[in-house]
Amino acid sequence: MHALKAIPGNDHLSDEELINAYRADHDQSHLAALYLRYTDLVYGVALKYLENTESAKDAVMNIYQELVRKLQQHEVENFRSWLYVLTKHHCLMQLRKEKKTKLVELTPELMQSEDYSHLDTVLQRERTFRILAKCIEKLQEEQQTVIRHFYLEGKCYNEIVTLTGQDWAKVRSQIQNGRRNLKICMDKNG
Repeated sequence: MHALKAIPGNDHLSDEELINAYRADHDQSHLAALYLRYTDLVYGVALKYLENTESAKDAVMNIYQELVRKLQQHEVENFRSWLYVLTKHHCLMQLRKEKKTKLVELTPELMQSEDYSHLDTVLQRERTFRILAKCIEKLQEEQQTVIRHFYLEGKCYNEIVTLTGQDWAKVRSQIQNGRRNLKICMDKNG
């Protein structure tokens, strides 16, 4: 998950010292060192809200870009808490853009801790999503299309009928058959 590179020599500095160093000289190596400490937290929160691994990874990178600006403008006493709120707001804004606003209660398993046990859940979800993507690719082309529209894009039957030109009963049948075939494939692949 770490797309940013750790900068040697910054590991011993506190969060506050790294923020002050970044503000003083605008050297992003300080910001990168600070952000790397919390990328797992950011990724976990983004995955919980966005429910998509690629969107969560994009959020991790976009939030870093927000930090480049916002750390110059805001006084931050507790970076971890401030970053959590920034991540949450970023994700909610992303969901609003997509018109899929969801209220999600954050569970303690997603909070960063010393034991990193929350990563097991994240890694399992990522594995499940990879298997699901492979199984979707194995479907017949018509089933792939309607499954993607219905489940991944949140389209209703009538919208899919308009997009594909198929009649309503055919779309319904393709979704049911696609769902059954996905279940069979997922069961076979663990």
